[in-house]
Amino acid sequence: MKQHSLAGAIAREGVGLHSGVATQVRILPAESGSSRYFVRVDLPDSPIIPAQVAAVHQTVLSTQLGKDEVSVRTVEHLLAALAGMGVDNARIEIDGPEVPLLDGSAKEWVSSIAEVGLVEQATSHSAYLDISEPIWIRQDDAFVAAIPAPETRFSYGIDFDLPAIGNQWHSWLLTTEPNQAASSFAQEIAPARTFGLLHQLEYLQKSGLIKGGSLDNALVCGPDGWLNPPLRFANEPVRHKILDLVGDLSLLGYFPRAHFLAYKASHNLHIQLAQKILAVTK
Repeated sequence: MKQHSLAGAIAREGVGLHSGVATQVRILPAESGSSRYFVRVDLPDSPIIPAQVAAVHQTVLSTQLGKDEVSVRTVEHLLAALAGMGVDNARIEIDGPEVPLLDGSAKEWVSSIAEVGLVEQATSHSAYLDISEPIWIRQDDAFVAAIPAPETRFSYGIDFDLPAIGNQWHSWLLTTEPNQAASSFAQEIAPARTFGLLHQLEYLQKSGLIKGGSLDNALVCGPDGWLNPPLRFANEPVRHKILDLVGDLSLLGYFPRAHFLAYKASHNLHIQLAQKILAVTK
């Protein structure tokens, strides 16, 4: 398969979920073989942060890439949008420490990508990771696994002790036809917004997190239901978990042919699986 980059530049701005800091992002076409990478244009010498598993710095309620002061946080929605829409190579310039949350989903990133379109590049993917045996990571009753399969599929399950969420499952197939894959991702996964639980908000705020969170960029659920309906899908929360998983596993560079199956997992487990995939497929 040929590689693809953007046919034009994209610009978006907004507030980061955890930092509350407003940032501007420009996504530019990049050369074939350069992959996806961030550039902190607000720092001296504009350091580059590759969107790779090896660059993961921490995974507390989001995925952060980089090292020490040179980092970028909450990258998963933007990276999911790029990967889901078939953008192999992209230069992502950002003037702050966290990617804007926008509406809490990948919908705005996807619409921007669709608007500028893609350009096919001369280079093909040189190699694909081959998963020949099941790989999994488990913590208590939560797990994430990669199972050998003839196609790439993402399946996720969640279970919350709140009637409005409860037990949800969803499965999404990444087709091999690029245009169909992009359309499917844009319709089924990208619009699903991040969500939070009402009883956890005070603790998270006291911990210095979700400074930029609001009812405009995140769904909030309490014992009596959703504080800010309507939902975009009946099972929007679990679809958002697939969005997170796609974004985290995009750090592999491209998706192996496998059935990725997760239950009550987290960014930390997603990244552990990605690390293990790299370790066993070298």
